[in-house]
Amino acid sequence: MAELAHDHSYPFALNRLSKPAGAEICGLDLTKPLDDVTRDALIIALLENHVLAIRDQDLTSDQQMAVTACFGKPETHVFHDATGSKGPKVHTVNNLDRDGKPSRRPMTFGSFFWHTDKSYHEIPSFATFLHARELPPEGGDTEFANMYLAYDALDNEMKEKISDLRAFHSWEANRRNTGNDPATEEEKKVRPPVVHPIVRTHPDTGLKTIYVGIHTDSIEGMDREEGVDLLKQLYRHATQRQFVYTHQWKPGDLVIWDNRCLLHRVLGNYEMDKHRRILHRSVVIGTKPE
Repeated sequence: MAELAHDHSYPFALNRLSKPAGAEICGLDLTKPLDDVTRDALIIALLENHVLAIRDQDLTSDQQMAVTACFGKPETHVFHDATGSKGPKVHTVNNLDRDGKPSRRPMTFGSFFWHTDKSYHEIPSFATFLHARELPPEGGDTEFANMYLAYDALDNEMKEKISDLRAFHSWEANRRNTGNDPATEEEKKVRPPVVHPIVRTHPDTGLKTIYVGIHTDSIEGMDREEGVDLLKQLYRHATQRQFVYTHQWKPGDLVIWDNRCLLHRVLGNYEMDKHRRILHRSVVIGTKPE
């Protein structure tokens, strides 16, 4: 893989956390307006490190949305779309059941499966922002798999095989593949299936990635069973340990990641029925995969 440069001088302290992905940033106060120089430096740092953990933040929902908007156009969640809510909002990610209690079986648990955010959109996500509000004493980590590295590790025969293939992605497939409650008719209407290339070229770096995940359903023009088997093969390959960075959350972390070159999932490696894990999530719209 062509290496991205790592010789920039940043207006903040940055420390790389692992080879596959991840860097921590200290000394920023995102409760204050983000100036253009710092914003541009954060975007460069994101392209180079794929995951940024900005430490020691205490953001209101409005402040998080203000930071998010500096990176592009924020977007809503499919739940908000289906219920007619207006405007982008911070979406709460938690381990709570229907009674608001911590649980090993929260109301929704699709985040425990490898995915890239909003791939079931015609124009999927660029960046996701996740802000830690309540954390368990330990565990509740988030894993990120580097799809640049995963693509480069494919043999030439597989690269040739998948070079022109496209996969179906849908919210309905997400709900079915994860064992969640089925998508409602309104949700299916708002987010019908879309088709994206399995080999995606990152729009900013020009490098190739594997673009699959739990939202994928089948492959265009291929026997369904054969297509599902190939998607599973790619899914297993792409999430091998050598491609993965595990983020161990600290109170106040604002973690930003680039959905165009990563898969991610949360781990239930804590006492989920005892400790609350609550994070605030916002997302920036990206570009159509090519």
